Amino acid sequence: MNNRIVSGMRPTGPLHLGHYFGVLLNWVEMQKEHDCLYFVADWHALTTNYAEPRDVKGFVPELVCDWLAAGLDPERAILFQQSRVKEHAELHLLLSMITPTGWLERNPTFKEVREQSSKDLSTYGFLGYPVLQCADIVIYKPKWVPVGQDQLPHLELTREIVRRFNYLYGEYFPEPEAKLTSSAKLPGLDGRKMSKSYGNSIYLKDPMSEIRPKVMSMLTDTKRQRLKDPGEPKDCNLFPYLELLAPTGILPEIEEGCRTAARGCGDCKKLLAEKMADFLEPIQARRREYEARPDTLQDIIVAGSDKARALAQQTMDDVRRLLNFDF
Repeated sequence: MNNRIVSGMRPTGPLHLGHYFGVLLNWVEMQKEHDCLYFVADWHALTTNYAEPRDVKGFVPELVCDWLAAGLDPERAILFQQSRVKEHAELHLLLSMITPTGWLERNPTFKEVREQSSKDLSTYGFLGYPVLQCADIVIYKPKWVPVGQDQLPHLELTREIVRRFNYLYGEYFPEPEAKLTSSAKLPGLDGRKMSKSYGNSIYLKDPMSEIRPKVMSMLTDTKRQRLKDPGEPKDCNLFPYLELLAPTGILPEIEEGCRTAARGCGDCKKLLAEKMADFLEPIQARRREYEARPDTLQDIIVAGSDKARALAQQTMDDVRRLLNFDF
């Protein structure tokens, strides 16, 4: 039975709490029951950061270190680096030969990101990244790809490319199915999306000496200008964090205290800082262990990439035969 899952993440810097609760927590749970491959998408990082390629080399081990600290286990899942498995690039090339440009140009992310970015993204690499993404996935012939509801159009493009390949060369690749994942959406400190570019993030590796001031400066319900002003937890930037980190038994008390002005925002911030320290302590302890053993970290990346390459080579042997390119 095929219960394989494939997913990846771009190495663009340290991971924050939004990454943990939005993606990593699901990955950690899935590795317990599924055959999982998780890869560092370093080639994908170049689609938008092509002008700063030197940064990627340092971000790769940094990303894997965060993964391991968060609970990913190289004994349970294959953790690897995309660019170490050259077969991804070969399959990307072959799939690009059959992918209509119209499919890529109608990709909503292509238009949205290109218009919002200050960088020149009028490149083939950025236009064609969904083809590379398709190659990353189907080379391992997974059953599922974990996605949120907003990512379904991206996966559907992969499925369209697979259908076209199978039509032209014979049924070979299974169409990967979406494994819809629930994820907590954590706002940034200022209420906007948590993002490194906004400077509003709490990173998994941040020491508490940096996190406490961040927490105490967080935006709360703007209607509470004074302590005696009643508030609404659902309008408070702080409350989603408390829902995840505070004991569920005290949440009704927090909500009632906010709505009746019996509890101040400072009280909630102090509680959150305390619970955040409890939550991050084991993650940061594991991170320190791997930081102290960089050779072990590198060995994990290399060993995982070797395992992934063995699987990818089998696929590419088949693909070359199907295309009569097995010279």
